[in-house]
Amino acid sequence: MSSAAAVLPCQLSAQVLGRDRLRGVAKNRLKPRQVQRHVFRCFGGLSVIRKVGDRLRQGDTTAQEILSMHLDKILVTDQAIGSFVSHQIDAALLEAKQIDEQLSAGLDPGPLAGIPFGIKDNICVSNVPSTAGSRILETHYPPFDSHVVSALKASGAIILGKTNLDEFGMGSTTENSAFRVTRNPWDRRRVPGGSSGGSAAAVAQHQCIVALGSDTGGSIRQPASFCGVVGLKPTFGLLSRHGLMSYASSFDCIGPVTSSVEDAAIVLSVMSTPAQQIDSTMQMALSSLYHEHLPDIERMRTWPLLGRRFAIVKETIGPGVDISVVDCIVTAARDIEKLGGVVDVISCPSFHLGLPAYYILAVSEASSNLARYDNIRFGAADSSRSEDFGDEVKRRILMVLLPLQRWPSRLLNTGFLQGSYALSAGHSDSYYKRAQEVRSMVEVDLTTKLKTYDALLTPAAPTPAYRANEKTEDPLAMFSGDMMTVNVNLCGLPAIVVRGGKVLVEDKLLPVGVQLIGRPFGEATLLEIAHIFELCTWNNTN
Repeated sequence: MSSAAAVLPCQLSAQVLGRDRLRGVAKNRLKPRQVQRHVFRCFGGLSVIRKVGDRLRQGDTTAQEILSMHLDKILVTDQAIGSFVSHQIDAALLEAKQIDEQLSAGLDPGPLAGIPFGIKDNICVSNVPSTAGSRILETHYPPFDSHVVSALKASGAIILGKTNLDEFGMGSTTENSAFRVTRNPWDRRRVPGGSSGGSAAAVAQHQCIVALGSDTGGSIRQPASFCGVVGLKPTFGLLSRHGLMSYASSFDCIGPVTSSVEDAAIVLSVMSTPAQQIDSTMQMALSSLYHEHLPDIERMRTWPLLGRRFAIVKETIGPGVDISVVDCIVTAARDIEKLGGVVDVISCPSFHLGLPAYYILAVSEASSNLARYDNIRFGAADSSRSEDFGDEVKRRILMVLLPLQRWPSRLLNTGFLQGSYALSAGHSDSYYKRAQEVRSMVEVDLTTKLKTYDALLTPAAPTPAYRANEKTEDPLAMFSGDMMTVNVNLCGLPAIVVRGGKVLVEDKLLPVGVQLIGRPFGEATLLEIAHIFELCTWNNTN
């Protein structure tokens, strides 16, 4: 154990939350018999994909019935929630009919047979509107499927439609879409997070069983926390990005949003098929069936996390983090210890440097990637970029044209510089190169810690879901909400958000997510840990 790792979760929580609130925690560690009862209280299997698949194959239901149920849910709820921006009802009905015919003939359509999916609208689906939430792509119909969508279709998945997002993934609230605003199913006065807020809201509202999102700086994980679902960001390079509209190419990842860890593992297994990895760094690797490594609750040992080591990153539970969120992290740490794991508290001195470095690098890449949208190759010829791009996109790539003297002082003081400015002559070394150096520093820091620990434990967001329009006029406050997630993208690490509990905010119970960060290409271990945690804390967190 490192010298910085000598503080126990109970001691940490006493420092942060007040000693009286957790008095006696240290001497209340569960004895073996108590741990056994704790595990026996666990909920059974949580996989919706597995349950629906079993019912389909046993003839208890049909793909058409499952599809109709979800279409009815969309019809009733989506006007208020705003999860979807387009639907493919006729195509979905035809696919469901074909799956039923294959099942009747004794054929197996695949592991995702009959499972309704939502696809984030920056992931291409053949001959389906794919707008990235932008007016400039309002009439864009790609002639091909992204590689991950091809893999889903080959496994029997049914595409219901495209889910809403912040324009080109730039935002944390899903209020920056050119087409509609998405609301949080737990409290419609609040945001679902972003930029994959449409995907998270659709799964939370049971409008689909699974949705795909993209994660550039936390865009899967933060909405998963706000909406009380599971969000997985794989290791950068594990899944193909072919067909994903780029925001920042060295950060972007595609991942699933589901209602359980096991479902996330099943979908990841399908999408990581080697045949689909044309542009992936793992294209020559054998496919891993991540869900097959997950233990069943009936065969789970008394201490299922015995021998596993975890660490809370103390920089993620300090000033600026809501006390109710810290409470959930401390409770999660105690639950892990009850299951046999060891939880330390460590310091990552470079952690606070990740946020400004991320925004310099991400918007620099965005300013280059979005240059292709010029109203010649994409967009209406009688329009212009200034008319078709939304305010947030223009803020990130066009505000750089202001002379430095006219920039708001607080923007300069925080280190947030935008797009082309950081790449311009005379400034690239000062900003872009330095940000890359910080990126390397953060990566060394986190990967070194992960040589000692199986997973790092942090919040997914510093607060529960906040009210609509609360951050609209203060972009820096919105940027700072990514402080928990961007370092994972800087390092290309895998991370998963699972339910950590609920907190009462005003008159509503709101979910809070717990983020587990794993080793590069260590998805199998990360998913196993998250699966055990989810099963054994289900009664408490739900």
